[in-house]
Amino acid sequence: MILVLATFLVGVATIAAAAETFRNTVDGSELDLSKAQAGEKPDAVETFEQTGKNPLNGDEGSIEKGKEEFLVACAGCHGHHAKGKLGPSLIDDYWTYPANAEDKGLFSTIFGGARAQMGPHYMSMTKTEMLETMAFLRDIYEGKASKAEWLDLEGKKALIKERKRDQSEGEGDA
Repeated sequence: MILVLATFLVGVATIAAAAETFRNTVDGSELDLSKAQAGEKPDAVETFEQTGKNPLNGDEGSIEKGKEEFLVACAGCHGHHAKGKLGPSLIDDYWTYPANAEDKGLFSTIFGGARAQMGPHYMSMTKTEMLETMAFLRDIYEGKASKAEWLDLEGKKALIKERKRDQSEGEGDA
């Protein structure tokens, strides 16, 4: 009886520890997230692996670090402003891989790579650095708020409000 209970509890703990399954963008195979180190913010990484939602989105310090990491790891292909170069734009609402409209999908592409020249970054970036880079990309997003899948309804409303405020401030400068 104790052995059965212990086996059950280990199984439950294993399921709880890996709530989300991350899959390769191209072939759908399961990604082995243990291949990359957590980095400086293991709690954020653990939360992300449980929920598939990036807890660093909107965090100014993470956005600044993410910008630096983007310039080192991504700008060569996606351009210094993430508007595309060899690789596609990462700031509009068109995604070559539609799953990238959600944090879980974008992380999977960064971690495991995609087609053409997009190689996996799990050997050159920590999971924290990937999440920070994602926070930067989400911060500079210029697409429609309705297509910002990583945002909840309140986040989408806030984005619309922010853009309207920015637009009206811009008109006042003219």
